[in-house]
Amino acid sequence: MKHWKRTGIVLLVVLVLICIYYYISLPAINIHAAGFWTFILSLLAVIVVIVAVRAMSGKGRRGDLAGGIRDLKELKSKKSVRSVLVLFCGVFLFYIAGSVLSSPVVNAKRYQKLLEPEVRDFTEDVEPVDYDKIPLLDKDSAELLGNRKMGSMVDMVSQFEVSSIYSQINVKGRPVRVTPLVYASPIKWLTNQKQGIPAYITIDMATQNTDLVKLSPGIRYSESEYFNRNIYRHLRFHYPTYIFDQLSFEIDDEGTPYWICPVKEFTIGLFGGQTIGKVVLCNAVTGECESMPVEDCPTWVDRVYPADLLIELYDYHGTLVHGFFNSILGQKGCLKTTEGYNYLALDDDVWVYTGVTSVSGDRSNVGFVLINQRTRETRYYEVAGAEEYSAMESAEGQVQNLGYRATFPLLLNIADEPTYFIALKDNAGLVKKYAMVNIQKYQNVAIGDTVAACEQTYVKMLKSGGSPVSDAQGSQKIQGTIQRIAQGVIEGNTHFYLVLEDSDLIFDVPLTEYMEVLRCDVGDKVTIEYSEGDPVSTLISLTFSEK
Repeated sequence: MKHWKRTGIVLLVVLVLICIYYYISLPAINIHAAGFWTFILSLLAVIVVIVAVRAMSGKGRRGDLAGGIRDLKELKSKKSVRSVLVLFCGVFLFYIAGSVLSSPVVNAKRYQKLLEPEVRDFTEDVEPVDYDKIPLLDKDSAELLGNRKMGSMVDMVSQFEVSSIYSQINVKGRPVRVTPLVYASPIKWLTNQKQGIPAYITIDMATQNTDLVKLSPGIRYSESEYFNRNIYRHLRFHYPTYIFDQLSFEIDDEGTPYWICPVKEFTIGLFGGQTIGKVVLCNAVTGECESMPVEDCPTWVDRVYPADLLIELYDYHGTLVHGFFNSILGQKGCLKTTEGYNYLALDDDVWVYTGVTSVSGDRSNVGFVLINQRTRETRYYEVAGAEEYSAMESAEGQVQNLGYRATFPLLLNIADEPTYFIALKDNAGLVKKYAMVNIQKYQNVAIGDTVAACEQTYVKMLKSGGSPVSDAQGSQKIQGTIQRIAQGVIEGNTHFYLVLEDSDLIFDVPLTEYMEVLRCDVGDKVTIEYSEGDPVSTLISLTFSEK
């Protein structure tokens, strides 16, 4: 009876430890999950120790070396210990074999075909730029705006902070970054978790408008919860066999917050050929979950495939074109993505953009690739030119006296020319100027205080270089009499502002670009070509008419 009692206590302790480990680490019960095998091996290791201790209990052992060796031999001869050790080693070897057989070393062709890019024409796919929809901010700038907005909310700032997620999505055709609030500390969680997180923040990447959207009831399922309402634990208890990839926070067209939870699918052996097979949509307020195949995912969802996974899949396609060993040794015909990526909005979807270069490490691109984060559709464009960091350095060189730093470029179609669009930020992280760099001739750099002004300078530069480009896109003309002239200084540059009779428009005229504005006087008749903006329109050309 004592033997069975001790055995029962040991098993109970092991069961409690298993439950605690599972609750904390949340491994998927799935043979394709590396965490599952770690869980099994850890459990077997504990059993080995317990069986060994029980096998040695009650034995009189000597403390010298000879006694230790004898005790070890006796321990190995125990059938129970030997059986558990064999089981542990067998599982471990099976895990190692599965890892090797799933690797690109023996499956190079299958890895190379995980992504099938389609060669496309850039000017046909990417429409000319719409200034109202250009995402002018990167994630760091969005975080500054989000923290500034949070600091103004005196009723929340002491209890909550802004999450660092800042997912970039499209909301009704506009580029937006969205992020939830989080509890400021465990104590703040304890006092507020009953009501949940009361709001999330949206930042329009084009206009830089920042809104704090209040919710009633609040977000009850998030990364900042500690127990069953923690989003990872909530998902694991609903789907114990699912292997989740990187979660993203999004809102639907009605503003309801959701967690978008992609589910990994392994198509090569046990652990290889990772893609996304399913997606779970979890309502962040109610916790209601819905699982569906990727192809059935609603169109308002933008981020099913994590950007890092898509970049990895394209690298497999480019480097394994002639097998694994060629990718390491000869590297014939091998291509890879450049360091860094950005996002482009097309057809109300978010596409990952990155350049494609040779593995030799030169500083030029042979093309670039766009990959849809919802459908995994991949488009490749054969456009040779400068890689992104060379373009960033070229833009920084134009404002080196100001010490501005370039953000990672955004790919735009300017006058049917593939162009890097770059925001230039000061040391405080604030966007001060904009740059456009021609991909094929990266020495052609245009700088402007506004996007429209930058584009106008860029188009003039292309024309002077002999490129057959059209006039500024979306431009309009107006004739009238100057009713009022005002002057101001922005970032050390003088700007004149013109208002015409019978018009509500205000025209911004940078003095450094349009010296002829000094000839203007109230009552002069002028013809203005401009790019409309809110509240100030940007001047493109200014001509005088007879009085």
